[in-house]
Amino acid sequence: MLKECVQHGYFRGTECPICGEESHFFMDDRELDHLARILAGILRHFPDRYGIAVDPQGWVPLPRLVQVIRAQHRQYGWLKPHHLIALAETDPKGRYEIREDRIRATYGHTVDLELDLPTDGIPPVLFYPVTKDESDLVLEVGLRPTDRKKVHLSRTALDAFRAGRVRTPEPVLLTVDAERAQADGVVIRRAGKTVFLVDQVPPGYLGRFEGELPSEATDEGSPGKD
Repeated sequence: MLKECVQHGYFRGTECPICGEESHFFMDDRELDHLARILAGILRHFPDRYGIAVDPQGWVPLPRLVQVIRAQHRQYGWLKPHHLIALAETDPKGRYEIREDRIRATYGHTVDLELDLPTDGIPPVLFYPVTKDESDLVLEVGLRPTDRKKVHLSRTALDAFRAGRVRTPEPVLLTVDAERAQADGVVIRRAGKTVFLVDQVPPGYLGRFEGELPSEATDEGSPGKD
């Protein structure tokens, strides 16, 4: 459920996590999930289906986005820009960015873009999940994009494990020496709260993760795609 607290802004849940007030209702869980899928589809994969022009950095005007969603999904005749702003600002993975009256997805694209995302604040080590069958090959040839335009690296081993469980119940985790890679000229960009983008990672910066995951990693079911 998506709501707005007068004092503390947008939140997901039944009551404001800061003051405990129930606040103003925006949309229920079904609407929130469906609109989130529509938004991700337009901004990441198929803007042409909605007649949307995405600029080279991935930006789309919010008023235009609202207009096309309302036109193709008549049940959302009530939709206004602030509904999409609320959805984006409360996204738990930080998949979206808002600037004035524009919005974009920060990662997960299958369309060609030149995202001007920041390159500072990159952790020294990042992580990537593979299947057991893939691990030896990836360590030999490096990481390259598959179904997306960029390689998506994770901030922590747990983040990578959760992402990997979309494909396999027991992902093998690789480490990426991001600090050395950047020093050697590999450009890594910050995208979502836990996601970092790179064109490719040569094998010399990869290794096997030898640490232990928190117990919560094995207690959770497989998460949805990011």
